[in-house]
Amino acid sequence: MKHSSPLHTLFRLVILLMCCSACSSDSLPEPEPPTPEPPVESPDAYQDKIRTQPYPKADNELFLNPAPLIVPQAMKTGERLQFALSRSENFDSSETLTTAPQEWCMYNLHRPLESGTWYWRFRSTAADGSTPGEWSRTYSFEVKSETPEFLTPPFATFLENAPRTHPRLYCFLNGRIDEARSKVASHPEYRQLQARAATALSADYSTTPDYSRAEEFKQHAICLYQAYHLTLQEKYASKLHQLLKVMTAVPPTDSQLFIDNFTATNIALCHLKAYDLLHQRLSEAERTAAEQLMLRVIRRFYKENCGYQENHIFDNHFWQQNMRVLFQAAFMLYDKPAYTAEILPILEYYYELWTARAPASGFNRDGIWHNGTGYFSANVKTLTYIPALLSYIARKDFLQHPWYQNAGKALVYSFPPNSKNNGFGDKSEKGNAPNRLTAAFADYLARETGNGYAGWYAGECRSLIQQDYELRLYRMCTDRNYDTALPENTPKLLWYKDIGEVTMHSHPGQTENNLALSFRSSTFGSGSHTTASQNAFNLLFRGVDVYRSSGYYQNFADAHNLMSYRHSRAHNTILVNGIGQPYSTEGYGYVARVLGGSHIGYCLGDASMAYGGISNDPMWINYFAQAGIAQTPENGFGETPLTKYRRHVLMLYPDIVVLYDELEASEPVRWDWLLHSPTTLEADTDGQIIYSRNEAKQFIAATQLFCKEKITLNITDRFLIPPAISGEAYPNQWHCTAQVSDSRATRLLAIMQVRDEAEGISVIRQEGNTFRIDDWVIEAELDARAPVLLKVSSLAHPATFDYGTDGSATSLLYDETDGSYHTVEMTDCLPALTRSVQQ
Repeated sequence: MKHSSPLHTLFRLVILLMCCSACSSDSLPEPEPPTPEPPVESPDAYQDKIRTQPYPKADNELFLNPAPLIVPQAMKTGERLQFALSRSENFDSSETLTTAPQEWCMYNLHRPLESGTWYWRFRSTAADGSTPGEWSRTYSFEVKSETPEFLTPPFATFLENAPRTHPRLYCFLNGRIDEARSKVASHPEYRQLQARAATALSADYSTTPDYSRAEEFKQHAICLYQAYHLTLQEKYASKLHQLLKVMTAVPPTDSQLFIDNFTATNIALCHLKAYDLLHQRLSEAERTAAEQLMLRVIRRFYKENCGYQENHIFDNHFWQQNMRVLFQAAFMLYDKPAYTAEILPILEYYYELWTARAPASGFNRDGIWHNGTGYFSANVKTLTYIPALLSYIARKDFLQHPWYQNAGKALVYSFPPNSKNNGFGDKSEKGNAPNRLTAAFADYLARETGNGYAGWYAGECRSLIQQDYELRLYRMCTDRNYDTALPENTPKLLWYKDIGEVTMHSHPGQTENNLALSFRSSTFGSGSHTTASQNAFNLLFRGVDVYRSSGYYQNFADAHNLMSYRHSRAHNTILVNGIGQPYSTEGYGYVARVLGGSHIGYCLGDASMAYGGISNDPMWINYFAQAGIAQTPENGFGETPLTKYRRHVLMLYPDIVVLYDELEASEPVRWDWLLHSPTTLEADTDGQIIYSRNEAKQFIAATQLFCKEKITLNITDRFLIPPAISGEAYPNQWHCTAQVSDSRATRLLAIMQVRDEAEGISVIRQEGNTFRIDDWVIEAELDARAPVLLKVSSLAHPATFDYGTDGSATSLLYDETDGSYHTVEMTDCLPALTRSVQQ
């Protein structure tokens, strides 16, 4: 039965028409501890922020063949490292490889490894390779036939083919730029090219350079470089030359150059752009001055990076910009006789580092950004430039990496055109549509790989692409010849297995009809630009938020960020005694099961390990101190007695979402089930219903909760700590807490409906553990003392789902895929480990 009357009346009617109440309001006795289920062997699967154990080891499932060999920096006791690899545990077979000593803590094989068991070890040596220490213990790993292969040429191949002339920064455009110059004035982006360069032309460089304007100078250098390289008009070259003269006349002091993470590479980029493009017209003194500035930056950062970056899970600023600029600076100087001996090893280091740890941490083949969707675009320039350069010089397509092969589809499902993104992490809540760099990345993928998803995406964002200036030089020299039709048989569900996210779409590619759900339970944990959001979900309809993580990203770690944005209380997950997940990679979850068809999408997340105490990372300890916040239980931080948190998520296409939570603790606790919305939430406490209405998009949403124990609903539109910047752009948001108190174990079922306002909300009829809504029958065991039960069947189609009788049983989905019905089954899938439980 459906109603289309005003919302409040609608929901009162729903309650009156129920066959029985949604949840008893009477107090229930505390259930006995549940009968233990056969344990799922959950490894210590989080990602080390800084590697503590060598990789790979026996319990590491390889992401790629060949895998890099990586040694923790702390285990390097000499100036250099030497590696040995063999099929023989004694390293006595003929194919045993023993490398020359090298300074960094990784080794790339640059050849595929045959299937089977391999053994490796390492030892430290002096700088000249002498006085080697003892070999480490022997580590083993298995190469499987199904492990994806991705091969890169050795550095010697790159070096052999690398250009010795200038300009060389965009040598991969050499075969195209002459034709582009001949018709540059007719290119649709020519006026934008001129307009941005005009801003630089009007800049005043007549005084001593103000190095606090380094970001502005960098943008000028980029635009002048592009404009001169394409048009060969003298005014652009002269202005770029002027900028270099001013900066070399008064070089920055070390305190100016290294004041923060980006200033040094911003300044270095100004020098290397002018050095490259104007090389023949610069005086010897000007070239030397530019070289010396680049050397200062290269030397400082190489000392910091070598050994560290191969072992850090992901250093944001390094991978966003610094790695690219440092590589470019070394690329400028590697063939200059005065610097070759020093620079070549540095250039090799960054080449090998990209092979080992790029494009997205090295442990991510999904095509989506592991460090939060909001910061993806900050990485686009590097994600496009480096593979373009390496592919051209090394004569191997670096875009064959699985991450790039999956990136087009990931864009469609995580950053839909004409929609907010449905992802997680810092800044992910901002914007109502993809930004120019995200669109430009899709265009780049489509041009280079012909990927159909990227082509459709770029076609949907055509005007936005032309607003991008970072990749403009590339676009103006490269034909646009890709198909913009969305590939047929697009799936409704996509599992990003490596990073621990799932997305479901009722109508992929149709924003105005689409209900989009995203779910996160990740071994990358929380910290950096990710948030404490294990087993959290976001739900969007018609391109806008229905339920979403709350708060505003105004500062990386102010009081609002720490307490009402990054904290678990700001996400659609749970709290235990008011305590959330720590800001740490150790506060992790993982996606255990995923099944999907045309009518039912399903995933299961396990965040049982996510509530493990306070944030011990020195970075976060410092930020908490600066904000004057103590990591205490009163503030939502600390140990909890949680033993199980498994969240089942079903989308019953096109407009129903089901959540079923298994919650257990070693002692009675208070469970807080959280729901956040940008639009007003109202509650009908009799029926345990939370409902909302989006006036602009003309849809309504209702979430009804079912539980054997008493639920108390609390709704507020206030943050625990409000954002520092207030005003119209930062309105209050709505937060609902469904509270179950003094409970050792509970089960919570939530049934959500999101529909056009004219269509109305359906009645949910409950008979014990059976719930009927429209053409769906849902069975869910709410007694925590009984075995877990979750079944769904459709009365309109022969689609059914059965979780199984307990946590070790097989889940079954019978549903339609690609025009025919099939049965798919799955047990828990443990995540690939990048650390190791073996010592």
